[in-house]
Amino acid sequence: MQANHIKKVTLGDQITLEEFIAVVRFGAVVEFSDDYRQRVECSRQLAEKWIKEGKVMYGVNTGFGALSTELISPEKTAQLQRNILLSHATSVGEPLAEEEVRATMLMVLQNLGQGYSGVRLETLEMYRQFLNLGLIPFAPREGSVGYLCTEAHMALVLIGEGMAYVNGELLPAKEALCRIGMEPIVLSAKEGLALISGTTSPTGIGALALYDMLKAATIADIIGAMTLEVLKGTTRAFDDRLMSVRSHEDQRNTAYNIRKMLSDSMIAKESVDYRLQDALSLRAIPQLHGAAKKTLKDALETIEIEMNACSDNPILWPDEEDAEAISGCNCDSSYVGIELDSACIAATAIAKMSERRNNRLINGQLSGYPSFLIQKAGLNSGLMIPQYTQAGLLNDMKILSHPATVDSIPTCADQEDYVAMGYNAAKKAREVTSKLEYVLAIELLSIYCAHQFVDSHLLPGSASRAVLSRIARSVPKMEEDIYLYPHLQTLKEIIHSGEIIDLVEDTIGKLL
Repeated sequence: MQANHIKKVTLGDQITLEEFIAVVRFGAVVEFSDDYRQRVECSRQLAEKWIKEGKVMYGVNTGFGALSTELISPEKTAQLQRNILLSHATSVGEPLAEEEVRATMLMVLQNLGQGYSGVRLETLEMYRQFLNLGLIPFAPREGSVGYLCTEAHMALVLIGEGMAYVNGELLPAKEALCRIGMEPIVLSAKEGLALISGTTSPTGIGALALYDMLKAATIADIIGAMTLEVLKGTTRAFDDRLMSVRSHEDQRNTAYNIRKMLSDSMIAKESVDYRLQDALSLRAIPQLHGAAKKTLKDALETIEIEMNACSDNPILWPDEEDAEAISGCNCDSSYVGIELDSACIAATAIAKMSERRNNRLINGQLSGYPSFLIQKAGLNSGLMIPQYTQAGLLNDMKILSHPATVDSIPTCADQEDYVAMGYNAAKKAREVTSKLEYVLAIELLSIYCAHQFVDSHLLPGSASRAVLSRIARSVPKMEEDIYLYPHLQTLKEIIHSGEIIDLVEDTIGKLL
């Protein structure tokens, strides 16, 4: 089921990316299953038993990181958990977006709800209510290497410290809690550490980026097909016989999407022999888009595993025969980070081909249409400058495609002498995704403007017509220079929302 149609998500079993988006972006109600509650309560009982027995457990009755050799007395464990939040809430700069904070809180619930963390159910209930009642902790986005800092800002609100938004208003935490009928709590042993430990922010923020990248990859097929059509490209390059001799599933599926889009296009039928061979930005769409989709699907598999994992440290292993508090490093963000670094490269590859296709649309020597798709060029600049915007966006995307995860700056007095940098990979993936949507929006604007110069007796395919009709409701026919920015924003939103996919699939059926 599509994310915007899901109204309730019950945590306890594995959740999908669509269910994640339903909560984070569309406000689906979060509930806990009986299994979820039982797992959490059993893990808490185990933690309390071991604390009474005096068992030494990292972060429960010891200091953190390089201070792990310092033992903490039982009467100081509550102060220890408060202190870790106060001392670790050090990320700076502009706040994370609302959906990025919601994503991180949901991942905290998933992480700690696996039943290996020893937290109390009432603590997790508070985050559940934050999600359901719309309280958004203030969390600056800059300065994390994988976890801890942004999560600490969020967790501070639980104890009445820090700040939070309610209905868009930034308030001191205690006042924000009061607005939604809640009060601060006192954290118990292990809870402060558990709330900030794990891959929760890289996974949550990265899952948002990946969702939009996957959607944009399908939309790139749609837009690429429409450019091929209006530029009189040949569909011979998308023949399934050609695809079958190179058995990459995503390449073959992309070619299928192009053929399906243009199967009833009079323009495509008339143009099949117009050229023997098109430029690579047209005939290599299945190969480039297919390779990018393969990379994004690999990332999806990894992200969904991480979304449903326990990445806490330490974990409390409950089996009676070998019960133990095991300290390791499931909180390492390399899986998420490396996949998102790769996803940024894939998204940028899609964008670089889109820009080249757009260049062919606006270059009168290549398109056969008036230069910059405007009459009286010279007096009018038409669509000359949006391609400059694409160039600027692409330059940013290429910079952001440098992998974050190849870097490592030791922290914590060399106790953490290797750092994964998965958080930065997730953060830049969000930027890359937004820029890709703008690049595709500019190509779509050029397609729309090019159609005013197509012979009126040649109808585009029904899928193209559906998209063009939607654009015509918001974007005027450009006969002279107009203020383009609002229309670029409109087209970007049509892409970001996935509306363009719905328009096409409602017309010709499901794309692959």
